Amino acid sequence: MKLRLEKGTYRYRTAHKKRQLFFVVLFILAIVAQLILRNFITAQIYKNLVTISAILTVLPMANLASPLVVAARIPEVPEKFHDACVPYEEKFPILYDLIITSNDLIMPVDAAVVHPTGVYLYCPNKNVDRRKAEKFLNEMLVGWKLDGNAKVMNEEKKFLRRLSELKTVTEEEDDGSAPHVLKLLKSLSM
Repeated sequence: MKLRLEKGTYRYRTAHKKRQLFFVVLFILAIVAQLILRNFITAQIYKNLVTISAILTVLPMANLASPLVVAARIPEVPEKFHDACVPYEEKFPILYDLIITSNDLIMPVDAAVVHPTGVYLYCPNKNVDRRKAEKFLNEMLVGWKLDGNAKVMNEEKKFLRRLSELKTVTEEEDDGSAPHVLKLLKSLSM
């Protein structure tokens, strides 16, 4: 499996976790190496510099590790669900494996559909406050001068039923906003 997938593609979360874990382990090894090196240095000033260097190396490692801790608790998108969504990819754009975050919201989104009638997101986490999530997403859409018509669904059957009801986007219906909505959703995701 590739370690570098584009955000919004299937299995992105898994690849992102692996890549982040690789860099966290790399930073931990660098910190340990610096602390071991400190024991072999005799001059106190150089010991202090190596110690400070090890302490400063912790900061970027923490920046990489904190999203990893959040993402580790979120399961990957089931293959069965992905297979059910694949036939609709020809009709309208679908993003997979997003983790949309705000100041007070962490929302794992297994699939997000961008359609002229709205933005439909499937969030399997039942603990996510759907109203708060929809309010946040609609505010972001309106802030980007797009239609604020996001809908968050927690039930897989309801989401798949909605997909089956959506018509293929024709050139007449396409208002050109889909690329902007896709870019916004990707930017809101970890």
